[in-house]
Amino acid sequence: MRHVDLVMGIPMSVDIRHDDEGRARRAARAAFDGMHDADRRFSRFRPDSEVSRYGRGEREQPSADLREVLAVAARFEAASGGAFRIWRPDGTIDTDGVVKGWAAQRAADSLVAAGMTTFCLNAGGDVVVRGEPDPGRGWSVGVREPADPTAFLTVLAVRDGAVATSGTYERGEHVWDGRTGAPATGLLSATVVAADLTTADVLATCVLALGPDGVPWAAQHGAAAVVAVRADGQVLTGSREA
Repeated sequence: MRHVDLVMGIPMSVDIRHDDEGRARRAARAAFDGMHDADRRFSRFRPDSEVSRYGRGEREQPSADLREVLAVAARFEAASGGAFRIWRPDGTIDTDGVVKGWAAQRAADSLVAAGMTTFCLNAGGDVVVRGEPDPGRGWSVGVREPADPTAFLTVLAVRDGAVATSGTYERGEHVWDGRTGAPATGLLSATVVAADLTTADVLATCVLALGPDGVPWAAQHGAAAVVAVRADGQVLTGSREA
């Protein structure tokens, strides 16, 4: 069963392998309802969203979910030495580096809670999977070649894990180094494999902000594997065992 929707302005999909298609569809709708709710509450483009009101100082007591997002951001800001920050140089708050992965991981968790054991949730290129699509075969997750949208740098076989990529090839220099306030330019892309998508997504942004030094750093902070491409095209890799 496959379900596709537009969430946070990007196409997202889920491929669920389950004998009861009706049950799978209900689980998928509930998961996507949760992501739509996260978009309404955490979008910096909505002036009435909770995060926008919090950023303007209009909400003194953030909700439990916003506290969780802020705690994730604070943990990785400290771990990265300030390279990762959710407060932009212009003084506005931007939780995008946390929320997409966090919301998609919660959606995946809701699928598991609904009894779905085999699925691939694709949140605009960031992926969380459970189980195997076929016995003995992991889910295939392609990592795009930054210089060529039609080519793959590599294809990963993933079981019970998550993959996230942060790059400049589509949105330009949208990630900045929180230590300097300047755009991060040392890498074209950074892909992280981790146990969950919250961690993978934030780590990918951290690696892009840190530059080449972020590859070994991420392997020490929750990444099972890292693949990054330098501005000169050189491919860098790292892993937890390295």
